[in-house]
Amino acid sequence: MGSAEFMLIAGLLMAGVAVYLFVGSLLAGKPGESQLSWASGDEPVKSKSGVINLCRPLVHQFTMQHAAKFKSEKYRKKIRHLIKIGGLASEMNEDEFIGLQIFLGFAMPVFLMVMNFALDLGFSPIVLMGLGLVGFFMPEMHCKGAKKQREISVRIDMPFFIDLLALSVEAGLDFFGAIQKIVDKAEGQNSVLAEELKIVLRDIKIGSSKTDALKELAARLDMQEMTSFVAVLIDAEATGASISQVLKDQSVQMRLERFVRAEKAGAQASQLILLPLMLFILPAVFVMVFGPVVVSMMYGSGR
Repeated sequence: MGSAEFMLIAGLLMAGVAVYLFVGSLLAGKPGESQLSWASGDEPVKSKSGVINLCRPLVHQFTMQHAAKFKSEKYRKKIRHLIKIGGLASEMNEDEFIGLQIFLGFAMPVFLMVMNFALDLGFSPIVLMGLGLVGFFMPEMHCKGAKKQREISVRIDMPFFIDLLALSVEAGLDFFGAIQKIVDKAEGQNSVLAEELKIVLRDIKIGSSKTDALKELAARLDMQEMTSFVAVLIDAEATGASISQVLKDQSVQMRLERFVRAEKAGAQASQLILLPLMLFILPAVFVMVFGPVVVSMMYGSGR
């Protein structure tokens, strides 16, 4: 069998798979109500990722109904954790996450392979497989990128917020009253920590205990600083220690940790600059210093 016959058969097989997926998506019906529920209601908020916004209508139409067939609780638990720590519960749910993986990782590469064969676009199959692999992991990378941005924002705001909490508690407010005051002051400032504290207050209002609401805060942010801060608060609440003193100590600790991180980043920057220094700057200096000497020696010896 020649390469032309092999490509023809492979193209027909891929076309058959594409037709099967398309017809199957039409016959499968629309996604169920449980699949179309987000933390923000029955409509997801607009994603910060343009790829997700572009693919979302196609995902809801063709692949989201197949996401329910993935019954692995371990895998779904991992997805829920990624969405939770990324702060994306109002942007996507676990079924939409899986639907995006199916669409970007399988359906889109198969479609591109069919179009590549039909129109003779000249794309390498390895490139298409690589695009499928990147597309499959794209939702996970989006969640991890959102988590990193949230961590940066929280680390910047934490010492300032803890100082305000300490001042408010010393002024006579209880701890959660102080949180409410800070949340009101931070309204409209796009602060991740303020939004998370607002969720804590909402959880308490709907019946969660204070301890559970704080533990859930630590689980959503998944940061060592917040986990230790929540643990200290819960311990102070249980032992009856002074909350204001605990907050002051935590504020000093947060600022010290931020200073240590800045020193570490500075030390790493000085090491990273060695490579471009040796590759680009030092050769240019050598050319400028020794170039005239070499040229004069060459022309001098020629005379």
